[in-house]
Amino acid sequence: MSTVNNLLERNKGVVRHFLSVFSTGDVAGILDCLDDDCTWWVSGNVPGISGSYSKQQMGELLAGIVNVYRQGALPITPGSMTAEGKRVAVEAESCSELNNGRVFKNTYHFLFEVDGKHITNIREYSDTLHMYETFVAE
Repeated sequence: MSTVNNLLERNKGVVRHFLSVFSTGDVAGILDCLDDDCTWWVSGNVPGISGSYSKQQMGELLAGIVNVYRQGALPITPGSMTAEGKRVAVEAESCSELNNGRVFKNTYHFLFEVDGKHITNIREYSDTLHMYETFVAE
C-alpha cells in the first residue's frame, strides 16, 4: 500500500475512532479526539445548536445534552467514507430515544479534517428541522 493510501486509511481510522467514542457519550473521551484548536460547525439556524463551536464550547454543549438521551449517548453509525488529503467525508445516521419519550433519528454528512491523531475541524450537515422539533419545540 502506498504512503498516500496509508495516510488516507489512517485518517479514516481517526474518524471511525472519534465516532465510536462519540457514540458512548464519554465527553472527556470525545474531547481527547479533538485538537485544542478544533472548530465544530453545525449547519442551520437552530438556536443553541447551529453555529460554530470551539473545543471547550463543544464540551459544554455535549456535557449538557448527553443527559437527555435515555442511554446517555447519541450513537452515530458511519456509512460511506471518502478521504482526500487531510479531509474525510462521512455519511452517517443516528438514532436514540430521549428521556422525554421523543426519538431523535437523523442523517448526516460530516466533513472532518484530520492532523495526526486529532480532528482539527468538523462541518456537520443534518436535518435541522428535525433537531428543532426534537430538542427545541414544545
